[in-house]
Amino acid sequence: MEFRPVLNALMRNKTGLLLIVLQVAITLAIVCNSVFIILQRIEKVNRPSGMQEAGLFTVNSLGFAPDFDLAGSLRQDLDALRSIPGVIDATTINSVPLSQGGWSEGLSDQPDSVPQDKRIRESSAIYMVDEHGLNTLGVKLIAGRDFNAGDISPRTKDDKGTLHSVIITQALAEKMFPGGTAVGKTIYSSLGGKNGPVTVVGVVERLQAPWVGWDKVEQTTIVPQYSLGEFDANSARYLIRAEPGRRDEVMKEAERKLGEINTGRIVRGMRSIEEVRGDSYRQDRAMTMVLTTVIFALLAVTGLGIVGMVSFWVTRRIKQIGTRRALGARRFDIRRYFMIENLIVVGIGVAVGLVLTYGFNMWLMKHYELPRLAWYYAPLGALTVLLLGQLAVFGPATRATRVSPAVATRTV
Repeated sequence: MEFRPVLNALMRNKTGLLLIVLQVAITLAIVCNSVFIILQRIEKVNRPSGMQEAGLFTVNSLGFAPDFDLAGSLRQDLDALRSIPGVIDATTINSVPLSQGGWSEGLSDQPDSVPQDKRIRESSAIYMVDEHGLNTLGVKLIAGRDFNAGDISPRTKDDKGTLHSVIITQALAEKMFPGGTAVGKTIYSSLGGKNGPVTVVGVVERLQAPWVGWDKVEQTTIVPQYSLGEFDANSARYLIRAEPGRRDEVMKEAERKLGEINTGRIVRGMRSIEEVRGDSYRQDRAMTMVLTTVIFALLAVTGLGIVGMVSFWVTRRIKQIGTRRALGARRFDIRRYFMIENLIVVGIGVAVGLVLTYGFNMWLMKHYELPRLAWYYAPLGALTVLLLGQLAVFGPATRATRVSPAVATRTV
């Protein structure tokens, strides 16, 4: 019943009405899309890597002595690392998961002689490990077998070694061999020579690629090889898995022991996988914090804007409020009037904001490849803004109820 006088009053304050409507609309559009991005980033940061990360750390060795023997050093170092109390296992590895640096390869289910439209081709991250690789990583083997000592071969710049078997992740298996088992199947890539065939002997549940922003981050191939200076002469990288709660203790001992074994090399780059993960996801965490701050700032500014505007309207309507009180209006009626007025204003802003919300999301999808906004974000955001508006107006509306007819009369 009060909508007509409320609307008439609002039409007399078109500038204030327009400002609040725009503020609410922009706030709703930004808040909905920001919350969506934040939850996407949180999900990305917390997704499992497939490894037993808590006990894992990596360390690099770089030989500088003229007579440095990389092959002999690898065997000696791994025996020493595995003998350290608290070490579960250790392996050589060409790149570290989640580290943002590594090697990828194109894989196919058919040789090059088969037309491209008849082949399935997928990209995959490549990890080179020995027969201790899966146990060191702590990945879960869900089909097939692990590598054995006979599978392992050295790889140099001039000799790519002998490669007959690989282990792939479940995500890659589903892409390469949809609807069937991958174990025993053949894949073709330059890993085994020029488009040479290799056999899938096992499938692990999950092992993420080094590049956390890659859209194929779950597609990984584990290769039974170790590098002998293929990429960096006399360098080696070790991955060590310690028992729960003993990682830091083992890291110190590993660095000490490697330094004692061979003085003709530098031991460097010791990092826990926890630290590696933190560095790789730093930008995502920073974005989450920035967007969270923006959300709270926008809501606060919008709330204060509503408080200020309603307070101004109350001041301008002292005589009108006093007259209504003199005619028998209760305090409840005065408060309800301003809350209904605010509900209409914020409601108009929400309606405009819903259009802006989906428009902004479409722009983000086009320019930043974000997924489509889930349907429930907009109504939840609208409800939040409407509640914010009612909370913001409650104080000024309550002050309006304290206006007495006598005060209104003295303002005539």
